[in-house]
Amino acid sequence: MTISGRAVVLAALGLVPAVIWPGWGSVLAWAGVFVAVVLADLLLAGSPRALKVHREPVPTIRLGTSTPSPFVVSNHGRRTVRGSLRDAWQPSAGAVGERHPVKLPAGQSRRLVTTLTPTRRGDRRAGDLTVRSFGPLGVAARQYSLTAPGALRVLPPFTSRKHLPSKLAQLRELDGKAALRVRGQGTEFDSLREYVGGDDVRSIDWRATARRGAVVVRTWRPERDRRVLIVLDTSRTSAARVGDQPRLDAAMDSALLLAALASRAGDRVDLLAMDRRVRARVEGAGRGDLLPRLVTAMAPVEADLVEADWAAIVSTVLSRMSQRALVVLLTPLEGAAIEEGLMPVIGRLCARHRVVVASVADPQVAAMAEGRGDAYAVYGAAAAGRAALDRAATTAELRRMGVDVVDASPEDLPPQLADRYLALKAAGLL
Repeated sequence: MTISGRAVVLAALGLVPAVIWPGWGSVLAWAGVFVAVVLADLLLAGSPRALKVHREPVPTIRLGTSTPSPFVVSNHGRRTVRGSLRDAWQPSAGAVGERHPVKLPAGQSRRLVTTLTPTRRGDRRAGDLTVRSFGPLGVAARQYSLTAPGALRVLPPFTSRKHLPSKLAQLRELDGKAALRVRGQGTEFDSLREYVGGDDVRSIDWRATARRGAVVVRTWRPERDRRVLIVLDTSRTSAARVGDQPRLDAAMDSALLLAALASRAGDRVDLLAMDRRVRARVEGAGRGDLLPRLVTAMAPVEADLVEADWAAIVSTVLSRMSQRALVVLLTPLEGAAIEEGLMPVIGRLCARHRVVVASVADPQVAAMAEGRGDAYAVYGAAAAGRAALDRAATTAELRRMGVDVVDASPEDLPPQLADRYLALKAAGLL
């Protein structure tokens, strides 16, 4: 049961007879009248338990967009239900207009709509529908919560999609569509043409030269159908927020741009999200369904507050990837976590695969390093400077072990990682 503002006003009117006829008799009499009115209003109110709710499915959306969440309420009781209905969702679902006035006669149904604008990716769930059914006087209401399960899957936004056209243009140039041909380790034969001054004599095809009676050279292009494995670190270090999003979300954005680019280049792209156990995996996806499968798999993944088991991650990668591949580790360059977890085992990975470590840097740390305003800012700058030195030392050690390192802000990491992939492909190092 609940009461409205009218009940408060009605109770306040009891002060009038108490002033005109002072004494306990008038107070008790008015209290009896108040209780009788409230009880009568409750008895005449429609039963909220007689309502039935059917929630319609909500389509999957990307973070930053909105979608309607409709549901149908039916009155199976004998009285009209007047009052309000609250459609409860998780706060991060961004429900707007979740409170609905309702006047539902017996035997009728109404379709109501709540607009959802999520503020976080993942699975957002609906709670109960709470109904307040007031009597004809609007003084008191019956309250009851109706079970109405519902869910909305919010996909990563893929904000780095804007860089894809320019990266594809670079890829077309690299792939020979702009008359560019390269030769190097890991490239494959493309065609034959006549020798011109400046060509590498190592490219001369002597058999073709003998058949044609003119010097002929081979042209090369970056090898297709290579394997690319993207590994998302979902441990505690990925839960730290940079700006208004976790590091894991920025890593996912970088993974999507790299996957889109590599699939257009004819490479096969797989995904592994893992800390101590596998959180998500995508394998064997074709070019047409790669991105949908990636965003669907990554959407519910959240960083867990545990240390990454890099020995298990490396063992999983080696067991899944038999041929040489490009392995991209999207993990924060946190000194202690890298030195104690990744460095002791990354040599096994580098022996069989080309390894790139991509990390999300915090621009605020660089800004803190410039602070000199007061003692607090100076201490902050010293801490930021020390963190930068540790990060640089970790990067240098990884590079000494043969690992390519990309360390950039959330906005710059996706295009820089894509550029590193194109550079490796151009040099024939994949």
